[in-house]
Parts: sequence; structure tokens; C-alpha cells
Amino acid sequence: MARGLLVAAFTLLGGAFFRAQVLRNEEFVLKSESNRLREVPLPGARGIIYDRNGQIIAENLPGYSVSLLSPSVDSLKSALRSLAQVVEIDSAQQALALRRFRAARTRPAVIFNDASFQVVSVLEERRAEFPGLIIQSAPKRYYPDGPAVAALVGYTGEVSDDDLSKERYAGYKAGQLVGRGGLEQQYEKALRAREGSRFVEVDARNRVVRDAGVRPEIQPEAPPPLRTTIDLDLQRYAHEYFGDSLRGAVVALEPQTGGVLALYSAPSYDINKFTGGIAPAFFKSLLDDPHRPMFNRALAGTYAPASTWKLATAVLGMEMGLVNIDTRMPQPCTGGYYYGRVFKCWDKKGHGDITLAQAIAKSCDVYFYQLGLRIGLTNLLAGGVKLGFGDRTSIDLPSERRPTWPASTAYFDRTYGARGWNKSVVLSLSIGQANNAQTPLSMARFYTALATDGKAATPHIVARAPERKQIIELKPAQLRDIQMALADVVSRGTAAGAQIQGLTIAGKTGTAQVNGQQDNAWFVGYAPADAPKIVVAIIIEEGLHGSVAAKVATKLMERYLKAKLTMTAVTND
Repeated sequence: MARGLLVAAFTLLGGAFFRAQVLRNEEFVLKSESNRLREVPLPGARGIIYDRNGQIIAENLPGYSVSLLSPSVDSLKSALRSLAQVVEIDSAQQALALRRFRAARTRPAVIFNDASFQVVSVLEERRAEFPGLIIQSAPKRYYPDGPAVAALVGYTGEVSDDDLSKERYAGYKAGQLVGRGGLEQQYEKALRAREGSRFVEVDARNRVVRDAGVRPEIQPEAPPPLRTTIDLDLQRYAHEYFGDSLRGAVVALEPQTGGVLALYSAPSYDINKFTGGIAPAFFKSLLDDPHRPMFNRALAGTYAPASTWKLATAVLGMEMGLVNIDTRMPQPCTGGYYYGRVFKCWDKKGHGDITLAQAIAKSCDVYFYQLGLRIGLTNLLAGGVKLGFGDRTSIDLPSERRPTWPASTAYFDRTYGARGWNKSVVLSLSIGQANNAQTPLSMARFYTALATDGKAATPHIVARAPERKQIIELKPAQLRDIQMALADVVSRGTAAGAQIQGLTIAGKTGTAQVNGQQDNAWFVGYAPADAPKIVVAIIIEEGLHGSVAAKVATKLMERYLKAKLTMTAVTND
């Protein structure tokens, strides 16, 4: 019986050993490896962003990351307290490290995404005191022209818990970086690198005992570069021209394709400060700044377009057959127009008996009051919708704001009550005031239609097939009349002081009234007038008069066209 029991026992043990070591060998080896090895992510370099001429807008520089392997939250807290006695780690950084650990317990908890060389040197000297410490190289995002491209490119930041719950960020893990705003956010999938891995050997307490040659590394892979339509030299020039004193925005487009040449918002800020995590004090200073540097005025700033919108009134009047370029209004401009009350013209002396062409060049309010009445409120509202003033432009950037334009009279009933308004609102709307607020981008899009054949180009920053939509239904001769009148604005009208010798420019100034502030200055135009290659929309907050904005805009046009001419000559040589 004893012999039988022993045989049975050894048979069972042998079977168990055979099952564990042979039949389930791979399963237990994997468990053993997972207990012995820890995966350390190797961040990849995000895609480089280039301008149209191959200049770098965003790139990656060598950096360092510092992280900790820990078996538990309590152990990590203890290690962080010890680290804080060696290098500076504030409470916010410690809390963030704990959040990262809870989100992915098998991954090292990142302490510093972008550690300075001094911090790395100190920690390397005392590495033996921190067995779970991992220091490795990690690419960091760098923008050579940070403040100049902030509104355009955005920045990178760590993926949040809220992000991780969204389908857009499926597959992301705590501690990884994602794009925030601008191109970085819009083209996150195209710019994201494939993360690599290396492995370290740990003991039962999750302390690193060997960190080299444990297992072959999986190298990260960088994505292909992102090439844009931006002219970085022009972008820099806009930044230099605005300096620290002006507030506003610039949008420059190619009229035929909609390619964005420049998109700038002032004041700006240095997006490089966001790399590796932004200092709370600096971020608070940006949020508390009354000039709102983080507000993208080019995409989200909505302003009364003032006289730059008069071209829409002129187009609608001509489309309806109410006027032509030589039409005069019944009442000459004497400095004001009476319609229930006196509606003033910007020129108190008046412009006299003038044609539509002269009214555009001199920006006569009284002429456009009467034209607006001829068109009628309902037709004016419907015409504004047709011209796209109530829609976003569909630019390939996030956070574009929808302009304000009433689609029908129901808007006024909702806003003011059925008896809280009257049809005299058509006078203000016809000159770009009242319930009309446009972004610089939406005005630039409208002028791409005026500059070409009546087709508005959809703005885009990453090269793609042009998209154009017919919004102006005028005969070619009528459209040329409008274009000649716009050229007169710069040659002898309200923007005459902004002329550039040897360059014919067409456009329209605008001076928008703002309650409690000085007037905003607008200019939207294109050059050369006879063969447009660039459309520029610019607004200067509290710039007083549109002629101020015109001088900045024409300088930008000159800069771009001269650079383009030089580049063409060099290419031909």
C-alpha cells in the first residue's frame, strides 16, 4: 500500500510538473517575464512641421525624462518625498506623478517630462539611493519662432484623464503628449510618433536590478513631416510689425487656392514655455493678462467689419439690378441722412452727389444707407447668408468661431423682442455695423471672391486640392468695375496714404465703432490689383482709423511679393 501511494503521489507530481513545465511552459514563462521585467516607454519624435519653402515651424530637440518604478502608491509617495530632498519637486508635480501611476501601474510614473541637464546630473550622482529611478533621453518639442507662430501651430501638453475617455484618444496612455490648439491638435494623428519600448529587470519590490541588455528594444518611429502653405518669413514680419504695442490679427491667403500664407494674432506668447509642462505662475499670468494673449483673434475674434463690408452691400445691389457702378443716389451726401433720426456719415462735410465707384473709394456712409434701403432688410439678410457671412470658413484649424450675421428678421425678434427694434437697422447693417461681427478670416475669404472671379476659396494650411465656391453672381464686366473701385480706394481714396511705389493695390479700409473704446481699424485687400497673388485682412484693435491698418497691410503685401519675385529669379537662374 505504501509503495502504491508513493507511485501515485509521484505520478501526480510528475504530471503536475510536466503540465507546468512543458504543456503550459509559454504561459508561465510570460508570467515570469512580466514579474521580472518592466516595460519602459521610449517616446518618439513628433512629426516636423515645415512652411512652404522648407523652413522649420516645429521640430524636436534632445531632452531628458525622469520617471520612477514603484510597486504601490505608498511606495511612490515615499520615493517622491526622498527625491524632493535632492531636487525641487513641488506638490503639483508630485500629485501629477501619482495620477500617472494610478492610470497605468505597470508603467514608470513620469516625474519630469523635460528635465534640465542640472537635474539629471544631480540624480545620476545619487542614482543608488533611488533603485526605481529611470533617466532616459526623450525628444522635446521646439518652435524656433515660438511667439510668431503661436496662433497658428498651438503647442503640446500631456493627455488628460478626460482626454483618455474620448474615442479620439483611444490607445493613448497617461503621461503621453498630445497637441493642444492649432496644427498640433488638428493634425494630431499625422504628427504623433509610434512609441517604442525598452525593458528593465526588477526585483520583488520593483527595484531596478538591471537596465541594459535585458531584452531587445523596440525603437520608436517618427511620422513623416507635415508641409504647410505658410510663408514663415511673412509670419515673422507680421509679428515684428505688431511688436508689443498693437493688438489685433492678420490673415493672408492665396486668392486662387485659399492657401494660408500667414495667420497671426497679437499679442502673442512663447509656446516653448509649454514644453515639458508649463509653470503654474506663467500660465496664470497669461490667463490674467487683460490683453488676452492666448485668445486667437484671427480665428475667434469677431468684430464689426465696418466699411470693409460695404462691398457686400454693393455686390448685392448690383446682383439685384438696383445699381451699377455709375449709379447716383437720390439724396447727395451732406454729412448725414435722415430716416426717423439723423444717421451720420463719417465725413461731416459730406461727399456730395457721387457714383457707386466714388462711394466705395471715399467710403460714403450716406450712399450705402440709401443702397441698403433699396435692397431691403429681408434681401440684405438673405444676401449676407449667401455670401457666407454667417458660416465658419472650414479652415483646417480647431476653435474657429462662427461669425454673427442675422439669417432673418426672427433674429431681431429673439434678441430684442418683436417691438424692440425697427427696420432702420438696415442702415447700420449696410455699412458693416449693428448685429454684424466677422472674423478676420471670414473677411479674407470674402475678398478672395472679389479678387478673382466671384468664387470664395476655402482657407487651408496643409496643402490639399483647392476648394472654391461661387458666391458672387455678377457678370465679368460688373466684377471688374468693383475691382477698379477697390483699386481707387488705395490710389486716391481712404487708403491713399498706404500706397506702395511700383505696386498696384486694391482694398477697403474700415473704421469700426466700439462701445467704451476707441475705434477698431480694418483693411482688407489684395495685390497686385490686376493679377492678385495675396489677399490680406488685418484688424488693429483701437487703431482709430482704417488707414492705419492699410499701411500695415500694404507693407505685408510688398514684403511677400518682393520675396516671391526674388525667389522666382533665383529659381530661374
